[in-house]
Amino acid sequence: MRLRFILSQTFQGLSRNLAMSISVALVTFVSLTFVGAAALLQIQIENLKTDWYDRVEVSAFMCPENSSTPNCAAGEATQEQIDEIGALLESEAMAPYVEEVYLETKEDAYEAFQEQMEDTVWAQTVTVDQMQVSYRVKLVDPEQYQIVADELTGRPGVEVVVDQREQLEPLFLILNRATLLSVGLAGVMIVTAVLLITTTIRLSAMSRRRETGIMRLVGASNLFIQLPFMLEGAVAALAGAALAAGGLYLGVQYLVEDWLATSTPWVQFVNTGDVLTIAPFLVLAAILLAGISSIVTLGRYTKV
Repeated sequence: MRLRFILSQTFQGLSRNLAMSISVALVTFVSLTFVGAAALLQIQIENLKTDWYDRVEVSAFMCPENSSTPNCAAGEATQEQIDEIGALLESEAMAPYVEEVYLETKEDAYEAFQEQMEDTVWAQTVTVDQMQVSYRVKLVDPEQYQIVADELTGRPGVEVVVDQREQLEPLFLILNRATLLSVGLAGVMIVTAVLLITTTIRLSAMSRRRETGIMRLVGASNLFIQLPFMLEGAVAALAGAALAAGGLYLGVQYLVEDWLATSTPWVQFVNTGDVLTIAPFLVLAAILLAGISSIVTLGRYTKV
């Protein structure tokens, strides 16, 4: 009987404040969608880092002819200087940091250039002698690229040391800032959701103030009186969480898995499994939203 009474009061309150309840569900949906999108974006960033950083190479370009770099003032790198850099990279001292070393000769560089710049004017004008000898170094731990770069920089015959990681950092910076933007928008919407849930519970409590007074007079406990109001906010918030999880699931399935993943298969994108992983946290966030709003409101508006 008690459970039936509590449920009847809950759905009665939802029907009385239907517009506000729908507003709560929609605002919760938007706010938790931003939260979920930020979480998925962070998962995507970690996937990209794991995938791309493992492929990061350090390239040491040897001095070409007529280089303006101070380290190349003596002219083009000699074969002896090229061999010295190769010996350094293959040495025991560099073994903990260097996994594989590949020497790209002028001929190799020319072939690669012709493949990349095929059907362009440059491909017709560049000769083999204008190419640079370079070493491509695959690292054991991409996080330790600076150690290898420091060892190579300034060596005789080395014009410049290029770390591919530096080319990826701007992309990850943009993605991280997008995550912060999503979190900021989610924070604003969560505050809005709390205010709306608080308003809904307050209106429901004020509309049933007489009933609350009677229940208080017959000795009903605080929990028994307040539970229907708490459930009203929880139902609306959970509906918003369900919409958010469903929207993210459909978005990832159709936009990411069926479109992006098929057009760029070499990139490890987030998938629907990641959405299912964060879905319980969205539900928990909805429960916390409703709980905080209830605590803020009920202590004042269910008193007689």
